[in-house]
Parts: sequence; C-alpha cells; structure tokens
Amino acid sequence: MTGAHTTDGGELAAARLAAQGLAGTPARDPVDVVGRLLAVQAQDPRGLRLAIRSRTRGLHAADVHRALTDDRSLVVTWLNRGTLHLVRAEDYWWLRELTAPTMAAQIRRRLAQEGVSSDAAERGVSRIERALTDDGPLSRDELRKRVEAAGVPTAGQAMIYLLIVAATRGLVVRGPVVGTEQNYVLVRDWLGAPPREFDRDAALAELARRYLAGHGPADDRDLSRWAGLPLRDARRGLAAVADLVTRADGRLDLPRGDGPAPGLPAPRLLGPFDPVLHGWDRRDWLGAAGRAVTVNGIFRPVILVDGRAAGTWSMPASRVELAPFTDPPDWGPAVAEALRAEAADVRRFLASRPD
Repeated sequence: MTGAHTTDGGELAAARLAAQGLAGTPARDPVDVVGRLLAVQAQDPRGLRLAIRSRTRGLHAADVHRALTDDRSLVVTWLNRGTLHLVRAEDYWWLRELTAPTMAAQIRRRLAQEGVSSDAAERGVSRIERALTDDGPLSRDELRKRVEAAGVPTAGQAMIYLLIVAATRGLVVRGPVVGTEQNYVLVRDWLGAPPREFDRDAALAELARRYLAGHGPADDRDLSRWAGLPLRDARRGLAAVADLVTRADGRLDLPRGDGPAPGLPAPRLLGPFDPVLHGWDRRDWLGAAGRAVTVNGIFRPVILVDGRAAGTWSMPASRVELAPFTDPPDWGPAVAEALRAEAADVRRFLASRPD
C-alpha cells in the first residue's frame, strides 16, 4: 500500500489542502472542522483556535470556548502520538481506546525518569480522581497541590505524566475553559457513560476512513505516523475501507465525486501547530515547511501561499508580523493584500466577540 515518496506537485497539495478544509466551502462551526479532521493538535491553546479560524468564516474564538465549555461537544486529551488533541466528544471514546495502549511504555519510562515509582503514580492518579470527584473541575495547579499533599512527586514533568496516566485510563479530560486555562474534569461527570462497547476492528476502519476524509491522498505510512499506531494497524484499517481509490502514485483516497479538481487555497495565515504540518509522514509537498519547525519541536505559525509554506508570522502586542522566507517576499501585490486581510481577520477572531 505504500506509495513512492517523491517531491509532489501542485495537484497533490491542492487535493490535501482541500481535504483539510482550507479550500472550497468553509466549515459551519468548530465541531464541523474537528469532525472533518478527526483530531486537531492542541498543546497550543491559541493554535487550536486558529486552526478553526482558517477553516471557517466569521466565527470567533468564543465559539470554540462555547463548544468546550457550554456544549461539551469538543474535548482535549492525550491521544495520537501521546500528544494533546482536540476531538469531538463522540469520537473521544473509540479514539482513546485505540491509541492509549501505545503510550503505556513511554509513560512508565518518563515517570521513572521523573522519580515517580509505580506505587507513587497509583497514589497520584487516585488523588487526582478523588479531588475531581469532590471539587472538580480543577486546574493543573490545583490538582498539583492535592497530589503533593499525598506525598507524590510533581516536580519537572512528573505532574504532566500523572495527568497523562489518568487520561489514558479514561478517567479525565480537559473540559471547561476557566479564565485562560482549560480545567480538568472526570470523564464520567463531563461526558457520561461510553455510548457503546469498544470494537477494535471497527475503530481501525473508522480511523482509516476519517483520516483519509481529512488528509487524503495519503498512504499507510502517513496514517501510521499521524495516529501513532503500528504500520500493521494502519494497513488493517485501510484494508477494511471498501471504496478506497488507489492513485497512480500508489496513494489512497476516498471517492471525491465527479466535480472539478480542487484548486489551491487563497493565501492563509495558519496558526502554530496547524494540522497541515502534522498529518503526513513527510512535509516536502508543502515546500519549505521544515523551516517553520524549531530545533526543540515548536511548530511556528505559517504563511501559506500557492499551497506552500512561504514564511512564518507572529503576533507581538496583538500585531500580526510576517516573516517571509525570501527577502523581498516572493509574492505580488494581490497576495500581499490577501495577507493583510488575513491578518485583520486573525485579530478579529481572537478579539472579544462584539455585543
């Protein structure tokens, strides 16, 4: 199933960016965006909100806040690759069951490195559950104090990994936004009981189909890398999707209809850790996208022009500042005007919603 990885042209970029919701009809709301992508990288709170902005029109960051806090339709927890992701509440159940086992060995190793024994880890998780039962929702700092009072180490990354243990066991998720922070809640309190019994084969098939819906064309290695699952699981899921289309380059996709081929999206300002930087085994089809990744693994906001990474941008003191990869920028007046409109829309989206 693995296609040859060569330098890809505009046709592949256009197809993938359309699947990502960056071209064509905008999504209706945050749940629509996340449903299409299945899971959105979420360790950067502003980044996950800007991923919604890039794929919708006219919404505000407050709409994401409402989905997380009031509607409970979106949640954040550790899933693919052991990384925080934003998912629909209805997809949380099967995706956690599918991805949690792959994280177990890494979690045990990291806790030991942080000086947390197996017994101490169990006490810490129990204390987290009891604190949320009695007083939840609670912030990470509030939970840290409760865990420290139980004599469990929390320094360094220890507290994070205790929370990851609780999350992978299906005990906690990040739920309501309180102030600027997303608090932790018990899954049973926030989401209720699982809607159905877990079926691993059905989950692998759902994973493969949903991945291709938001990332195709792709191959088994792309899916394996994105989900953080073994290659055999990716192949098993893809084999269960009956209506796959195999392209000339060996990549796989879902039928997209008989309409015109997708064009490249208009210039975009993508936020930090945007899904378009994480969805495949390689990024060479995006041009110089690797220049947006720092040595310590931070994915900076990206300027997307003609379907390729053309620079990065930042937002000091609420001003959008562009940093093109070429000097002068390798774009004309029309693109410059489109990027000015994008910058204005970023500011509008992040500002308080007007009355």
